[in-house]
Amino acid sequence: MYGGGNIGRGFIGALLSESDYEVTFIDVAEPVVNELREKNCYPVRYVSSEGYRDVLVKNVTAVNGNDAEAASDAIAECDIMATAVGARILKFIVGNIVAGLRKRWAKGGAPLNIIICENLMDANKVLEGMIKEHLTEDECRIFDESVGLVEASIGRMVPVQTEEMKDGEPLRVCVESYAYLPTDKDAFKGGIPEIRNMVPFAPFDFYIKRKLYIHNMGHATCAYLGDLLGLEYIYQSIDLPEVRIIVQNAMLESAMALSRKYGVDLEGIQLHISDLLHRFTNAALRDTCKRVGGDPARKLSPADRMIGSSSLALEQGITPAYIALGAAAAVHRYINEQEGMEQSAEKAAEVLSEVSSLESDSPLARLIIGYYEMILSGASLAELRRAADENKSRSLGEVI
Repeated sequence: MYGGGNIGRGFIGALLSESDYEVTFIDVAEPVVNELREKNCYPVRYVSSEGYRDVLVKNVTAVNGNDAEAASDAIAECDIMATAVGARILKFIVGNIVAGLRKRWAKGGAPLNIIICENLMDANKVLEGMIKEHLTEDECRIFDESVGLVEASIGRMVPVQTEEMKDGEPLRVCVESYAYLPTDKDAFKGGIPEIRNMVPFAPFDFYIKRKLYIHNMGHATCAYLGDLLGLEYIYQSIDLPEVRIIVQNAMLESAMALSRKYGVDLEGIQLHISDLLHRFTNAALRDTCKRVGGDPARKLSPADRMIGSSSLALEQGITPAYIALGAAAAVHRYINEQEGMEQSAEKAAEVLSEVSSLESDSPLARLIIGYYEMILSGASLAELRRAADENKSRSLGEVI
């Protein structure tokens, strides 16, 4: 398990342990590595608004990622591998992966499936490109035949762990109980391993888009609306009726677009939305608007949750009236975070051009900027929601 952080320990490592695997974490955080090696276990706390349940994850150990020999040995000898290091850290672990693969191939080892648990579009292609930069032509052929790069959709919400959450145990991770792990069924090499709650699915692009354009987009919209209201926690934001209406309708816009594009039954996606909205209310997670809405530039990029979902809706003939409202709040936060940048419609247009690749006179940019100007004028959420209601009933060329 490359990555001993919140997702590594709080979700994937725990699932592998519960599936009777011996789990070796690779991480560079020495306190985490040392504790895992000494105790060979760690606690996970499943929290909800009704209370909590503690589970001890056993049969684990760790190696330091800075010890290239030990890390590559672990990769060479394992039955299955997963990554949960963060999209920006992937490039730093490629050297150990390549060294491990070479040792594995030298021993004539079995095919290796790497489950990629990163919040990154086309994560399999990104990691493949990084790895192949270090391989010879012959090694690339062996790689294609024997390594499965398996995308996963990480639905479990795991917030930043506070000292209060750790409750005296430095390795404790507090998580919600949701534990399903959809994976790309077609990407496995040499058979699909038995892992508890893993759901192999094809075509997997639907699950990737469902996670990004419904879960992540709805979560971020909740955070950005909470920002406008000066709220700290996600549960405080989603508990407000106006926020819930906007978030739910934004998620439904994505749901209708996904249903049309992939031919998936809309009712099932709506049930997923209902479950997500309930999960957002989990006060025990203490998940903050600051964390969920963090890095707004990435979230406003062309294929990511705010703009990507809007574009998919437009592609399917749906006006993204509520998603665009969340995007306007995201632009507001982005500008707030830029030192020396003042809030103005002109700056918002620049942000949408530079960050989102939207021309200022495009219908989507005009829709977002219309909401943004309302935000600057001090419009209430009720007024913003009514504007979205009106825009929903018009064609995109006529929106406010």
